[in-house]
Amino acid sequence: MAKRKERVAPPPGPGGWDFRFATNDAIKGWDQVCSVASANARRAWDRITTDPRNRDDRQHPLKGSLGTRSVDGNELEQWQFEVTSAGRIWYCIDDTRRVVWMTDCSIGHPKATE
Repeated sequence: MAKRKERVAPPPGPGGWDFRFATNDAIKGWDQVCSVASANARRAWDRITTDPRNRDDRQHPLKGSLGTRSVDGNELEQWQFEVTSAGRIWYCIDDTRRVVWMTDCSIGHPKATE
């Protein structure tokens, strides 16, 4: 099983972003999403690691208090990818390291929105 701060496999392609787990909940959620919707999980991985700020109907920044999050002591903007109708991947973008940190992942809406 993956551990926090490990890469969400596979490694980035040329010019792509590294994708790593920021939390243990993200690891568990990613495993569930991959089990339930593997094609959607792969599509999300491809799009997030290519352009984490691509605004469209599935990928957009979170708002309000959820719009930023601290990862390793750095305040980063937080985005969401709608991997299924209810499933979500939340991630933070670290431009300095060119790393996208998966902060939450679930087959249902993240707990913070309840």
